[in-house]
Amino acid sequence: MRIIPSLRSLLFAAVMLILLVLTMPASSMAQIGIAIRIGPPPLPVYEQPICPGDGYLWTPGYWAYDYDINDYYWVPGTWVLAPEVGFLWTPGWWGWGGGGFIFHEGYWGPHIGFYGGINYGFGYFGVGFVGGHWDGGHFFYNRAVLNVNVTNIHNVYNTRVVNNVTVNRVSYNGGNGGIDARPTPEQERYANERHVAPVAVQREHMEAARSNPQMRASMNHGKPAIAATPRPGAFNDRAAVPAREAGAPYRGGNNVPRPPAPNDAKDLQQHERMPAPNTGNPKLDQKYQKQQDKLAAQQEKEHQKLAAQQEKEHQQMAKQNASEAARQQMEQRHQQQTQQMEDRHAQQQQHLQERQQPRGGGGRK
Repeated sequence: MRIIPSLRSLLFAAVMLILLVLTMPASSMAQIGIAIRIGPPPLPVYEQPICPGDGYLWTPGYWAYDYDINDYYWVPGTWVLAPEVGFLWTPGWWGWGGGGFIFHEGYWGPHIGFYGGINYGFGYFGVGFVGGHWDGGHFFYNRAVLNVNVTNIHNVYNTRVVNNVTVNRVSYNGGNGGIDARPTPEQERYANERHVAPVAVQREHMEAARSNPQMRASMNHGKPAIAATPRPGAFNDRAAVPAREAGAPYRGGNNVPRPPAPNDAKDLQQHERMPAPNTGNPKLDQKYQKQQDKLAAQQEKEHQKLAAQQEKEHQQMAKQNASEAARQQMEQRHQQQTQQMEDRHAQQQQHLQERQQPRGGGGRK
């Protein structure tokens, strides 16, 4: 299939991004985004500001994307009051899927879920969180990991943590050069728990970063002048800290204009074919090729079914002379459906390729 320019896509692309962020539930927001062809810059190196008070939890800094200027921008790490006693913060993360990089938004919940295997530091070393825990309605801070003043906060302990994760500054999962990590069954269960989306001060913190030109990767070259703040939005606080250095040499190129992601399944490009099996065993290659063909046929069937369903809804909207708000909601839903399908298909292909990888120097039998 070829990309068919869609007036609807052009008109609603910016609106869809805002609606996705503001109106989607936390469980969906953790999974849905708009694909970008170039991955985010490496994570900068910076110190952690001191914890401002009891009940504040650390939320790591991350690279977000501004579609108006086609550039990544840094959202500083900061301390945030937990919205509920017992809730922990699962950081957001960038992952490769559906032919591009998609941001999976962070959330509050009773357990730490999957965050792409990204080593954000300060207790978030790729899996779980070792910076503290809740007990008796209070959060106890691990001083070996977090910057806490014991004069003001007494519920602390000191447990050294052995970080076995390879220390790098890679900021995304999958794709070329990304972290190779997948959620465990336990993390998948956590993803289905009740979650709370980023609270208002976190949204405001992100918007403050977005409106600050110094935060743009094209201007700071991966070394933001404000890498972390003591509280959300406190960019001018004397306790705000700059990055010591970029996580790796900045390659740039993230500000190249790109077309908006398609809203509808009919506007998607056809998936690239998986590489032909070459295990050295003709019978095994034939078996694997059949598996690939079966998956491709199944995915194409799902693709056509979704495209037909979405087109039917477009026609119904036209007949009903629906309002602009109703059409926008439909476009939002279509984009969500399309991206979910693309993510699922990409994961299916990747899992099949992993199963077909030869082991022990030859093809599996």
